[in-house]
Amino acid sequence: MEIIKKENIKIEEIVEALKAGKTIVYPTETCYGLGCDATNESAVEKIFKIKQRQKNKPVLVVASDIGMMMKYVDCGPVIMKIAEKYWPGPLTVVAPLKPGVDMPPGVVGEDNTLAFRITNHPLASELSKEFGKPIVSTSANIASHESPYDIKSVLDMFSNGENQPDIVIDAGSLPHHSPSTIVRIKGGEVEVLRQGEVVVEL
Repeated sequence: MEIIKKENIKIEEIVEALKAGKTIVYPTETCYGLGCDATNESAVEKIFKIKQRQKNKPVLVVASDIGMMMKYVDCGPVIMKIAEKYWPGPLTVVAPLKPGVDMPPGVVGEDNTLAFRITNHPLASELSKEFGKPIVSTSANIASHESPYDIKSVLDMFSNGENQPDIVIDAGSLPHHSPSTIVRIKGGEVEVLRQGEVVVEL
């Protein structure tokens, strides 16, 4: 587990690590996130081992812009309205995967949906933009533990674990924000799965 201070990171080196299938802990607009290349099956498997999480509970992904996600999900008129009104920001949308798109189990749900948000955190957004793909963004905690907002909690959580993140970006203490709101888009309707600080009104 390599720990890098946020002010010392080189984006291109983190991007190379993601390309190599490495897992990272990084700050997001909610809490510390645990991430990897969302299209790399073995890297996604590592995430589940680190979190000790069941595979039938898919993880969400973040992207730098809606254009990136159009390659992976059906972005109908409802999602485009959401994009215009609420993104970038802490709103996660669960939407059907595009036909013919192959994503790893654990990123794609059993119902063939993908949960994603367009992040407004400068570092998370820059990483996704430079990487050119969505990045897994599940809270950096072992399943059933609380989401971490400070680097000590992250290190205490993983330092003795059998499976550890490869790189931890130390951004100190993060402001406490509610988890992202999660909505599902089905048949043009919006269903709220988890209410966070964003209230969706279209």
